[in-house]
Order: sequence, then C-alpha cells, then structure tokens
Amino acid sequence: MIPILFEIGPVKVYSYGLMLGIGFLIGSYILSLEFKRKGINPNLASNITIIALIFGLAGAKLLYLIENWSSFMRAPFDMIFSAGGLTWYGGFIVGMAAIIVYVRSKKIPILKVVDALGVALLLAYGVARLGCHLSGDGDYGFPTDLPWGTNYENGTYPPSRAFSIFPELTSQYPNGIVPDNTPCHPTPVYEMLLGVGGFLLMWLYFRRKNYPDGKLFAIYLVLSSLFRFSVEFLRLNPRLLFGLSEAQLISIPLFLGGVIWILALNRKHEDRNS
Repeated sequence: MIPILFEIGPVKVYSYGLMLGIGFLIGSYILSLEFKRKGINPNLASNITIIALIFGLAGAKLLYLIENWSSFMRAPFDMIFSAGGLTWYGGFIVGMAAIIVYVRSKKIPILKVVDALGVALLLAYGVARLGCHLSGDGDYGFPTDLPWGTNYENGTYPPSRAFSIFPELTSQYPNGIVPDNTPCHPTPVYEMLLGVGGFLLMWLYFRRKNYPDGKLFAIYLVLSSLFRFSVEFLRLNPRLLFGLSEAQLISIPLFLGGVIWILALNRKHEDRNS
C-alpha cells in the first residue's frame, strides 16, 4: 500500500486525497457533458461539484462521528480533524440535500439534474474507492486465499487493528491477532470495477433511451445500492441487524425506492399511451 504517494518539500501527497480529488474532477466533467446534452448550462456542473465536495465530506464525517460516538467523546478534536473517517452514505445524503436546495434556488429542473448526477456518481465513486485501496484505510475485506488477495500491512489501518472487533475471526489466529500481512479481499477494487461497469452501462445504454426525467437516477439508486449491498458481505464492517451492516441496511430502502420509482414511471408512461 502507498498511503503517501510522494512528498514535495514539507507537503505530502496522500493517495486517498488524490484519488478523491480525481474522482470529483471526473464526476464534474461527466456532469457537464450530461448537462450540455440536457440543455442545462454546463458551467453549473462545477458549482454543483463544489457543493457536493463541501457538504458531501461534511456529511460523511458527521455520520462517521455518530457511528463512533464513544471514541468521538473521548477525543473530539482528533476525530473531527483526522484525515480519515468518512462514511459514504452520510456524504451522499447530505450532499444530495445541499445540491437539491441549490438547484431549486436556480429554478433548474431537479429531475434532469439528478439524472445527470446518477450517471456521474457511479464513475466518480469507483475512482475515489481506489484511494481507499492505496491508503489501506480499513475498507478492505476479510482474509482470503484467492490469488488476488492483497497485503495491507503498510496501510494506515493494518489488519491487526482492523479485525480486532471480530473476536470470532481473531480467535482463529495465535494470540488472537490477525497478522498484518494476511491477504484480504481488495473490496475497494471490487467497488471500483462495479462502479466503472455500472457507469459504462448507464453511459452506453440507459442514457440513450428516451426515459422520462428521474428514471436514470432511479436506475442509479438500484445499481449503486445493489453493488454496495453485495460487496458489504466481504467487508469487515460490524453487523448491526439480521447479520447486515449499516451500509446494507441503508442500501435496502434506497434499492426499494429506486425500484418503486421505476415502476411508477413505467405505469405513468403506460397510462399515457393507453
């Protein structure tokens, strides 16, 4: 793993921050292309990207602090200003809320904007996940014997620490400690591949259809929640309810919401043609 890619004097360039930035830039570019296709001023894409960056990071940090409330109360300033500690769904929810408020203030059709966002978000998310892989920040999965199992011992959150919350796993190792050089599922890479694949599906197929406004975003909700729900079975996040992690529990209503939205639009279209 390469948490720090290189240094320029006293300035350190972190792999996580760099890939996160690249993800936002790529997402902004795709968003501008979609805006142009939909007849929306493409220059607004940069404004929306900045809003997504600010409020997305704030929401991601907020949900992380809530998830780790006891640790936050012990060292609040350390937790708030730490470079890591971001939870995707917190960023997604707060970022989307801020974008909707901005779009409404500009009197731009919201459904056209969220459709464009759905296409851009899949690719941006996939690229940003590579930062988690390169930094080895604990977003990887359980130990594996597969040939692509990855060694995260040089990451910022090595397996001996990351797996300490899973006594059923640590009990299988000497002294109850998972060795740092244990090969693990590179789940950020899985998510990157799913994100790129989902983007290509949206870009090359779904966006070419004459869908009513809102349907592309509904398809995004279905794809992204399905991808996250699946990968979570391999990740080391705590299980909260019915053997499911927090991300999986959030994915379920998002998936159902996307499916219901698609069915409602399909029915509306059928009624108009009947």
